[in-house]
Amino acid sequence: MFRLLLFIFILVPALEVGIFILAGQYIGIPATIASIFLTGIMGAFLAKREGTETIKRVREQLDNGQMPGDAVLDGACILVGGALLLTPGFLTDFIGFSLLFPPFRKIVKFWLKAKLYEKMKNGQFYVIKKR
Repeated sequence: MFRLLLFIFILVPALEVGIFILAGQYIGIPATIASIFLTGIMGAFLAKREGTETIKRVREQLDNGQMPGDAVLDGACILVGGALLLTPGFLTDFIGFSLLFPPFRKIVKFWLKAKLYEKMKNGQFYVIKKR
């Protein structure tokens, strides 16, 4: 867990600064700043659109008496993707846009399901069924 936090809070910002410097050298400072704002605006729009569709799907599934498992995982991916898009940086933007892209999100959901199943199987994660 410590390694993951180290990666997130130290390595990712350092990489972002390096990418900003390279982008500023190749496309110029104004274009770099404009691209940061543009990806933030586009990301907010896409996250809202995808999130709204996911909420509709959750409601439909609940109305039909189904558990919205995949839709909840979609919502989690969209939430994380939207947060990453609002964070300044090209690397975080790439990951954020990827999480808003349904085919990539499908791969992430498959991985999440496998991890959750593994944790449940090992007794590290519990599911409580209400009767």
